[in-house]
Amino acid sequence: MAEDRRELFKSLGFLSSVGISMVASILIGMAMGYYLDIWLGTTPWMLLIFLGFGIVSGFRNIFILTRRELKRQSTQDEDTHRDLP
Repeated sequence: MAEDRRELFKSLGFLSSVGISMVASILIGMAMGYYLDIWLGTTPWMLLIFLGFGIVSGFRNIFILTRRELKRQSTQDEDTHRDLP
C-alpha cells in the first residue's frame, strides 16, 4: 500500500512538472515578445514570434521530461524483475 502511494505521488509530481513547464515556457516567451515589441515598436510581431518559441520550448520540455520519466520507469522495472525469485 505504501509503495502504491509513493508511485501515485511520483506520478502526480511528474504531471504537475509537465504542466508548470509548459505554462512557464509560454509565459516567458510572451513576456519577452511583449517587451521587445514595446522597445522596438513592432507590435504584435515579436509577441507572436516569441509566443511560438515559447510553445515550441514547452513541447520540447515535455518531450525531455517524458523521456526521462520513461527511462526511470524502465530501470525501476528492470530492478524489480531482478529481485523476483
